[in-house]
Parts: sequence; structure tokens; C-alpha cells
Amino acid sequence: MIQEYVERNYGVKVHTAYIAEVKRSLGLTKYDASNAVEELKQPRKHPPKEKVEAIKEAIKYFEVI
Repeated sequence: MIQEYVERNYGVKVHTAYIAEVKRSLGLTKYDASNAVEELKQPRKHPPKEKVEAIKEAIKYFEVI
């Protein structure tokens, strides 16, 4: 729903990894994925500031924070 909201209101697509990174930075709880690995093959990519703001707005809209 967050991806759809951001695309509809901001005209940009955001990857689920960006959404997870923003949630992590806000201290929101995350659940362990069943397919998680101990070490990442590639380092996490940090989302651009514009996308961070759009994702935060969507999170507020859906009353997660």
C-alpha cells in the first residue's frame, strides 16, 4: 500500500528495501524474515532524501506512526 501511495501521490516508484530502511531508521518493529541470511551479499542501499520524505508521508498517512 505504501508503494502505491507514493507512486500515486509523488509519481516515483520505491523499492520495498527503501521502505524497510525508512522504517528501521524510525525505530519501527520489523519481523524476521524466514528467508533472511546472516550476512548480506551486497550492502544496503540508502534511499534518496526525496524518497525518504515520500515514504515517511505515506507511513503517516496509513497511521503507522
